[in-house]
Amino acid sequence: MKRPLLAFACLSLALFGAGCASTQSNLAPGTDLSELQTFYVQKLPADNRGVERLISDRLNTMGKESTYGDGENPPEPVDAKVTYQDRWTWDITMYMIQLDVQIRDGESNRVLASAQSRRPSMQRRSPEGMVEEVLDEIFSQ
Repeated sequence: MKRPLLAFACLSLALFGAGCASTQSNLAPGTDLSELQTFYVQKLPADNRGVERLISDRLNTMGKESTYGDGENPPEPVDAKVTYQDRWTWDITMYMIQLDVQIRDGESNRVLASAQSRRPSMQRRSPEGMVEEVLDEIFSQ
């Protein structure tokens, strides 16, 4: 009798510790993202993993025109600027546990839309998969 109870307790603890994957998004009232065609992805200064390139590449795949760079301001006017924050953690290997992306107005820098994906170790995805998940969530609103 104690053995099944112990097994159940261990399994419950393991599942609780693994956490759940989650995706959240927000869209500013009155925003029509389909009107945005040109994007500039601002590289996060501490990012040495090329996440800005992954975001820009995914936007291009989605039929948008996107560039990226280190500067806060794009070299040419754009409809929207993209900022992001990536969090990485160690679990046998380094992996991205969370990605937050904000789509900002190209002129005012006001946040038009944002999304966040969080994936614990047991539900991890590649950085490309995380970028795809977040951008698909933003543009499906």
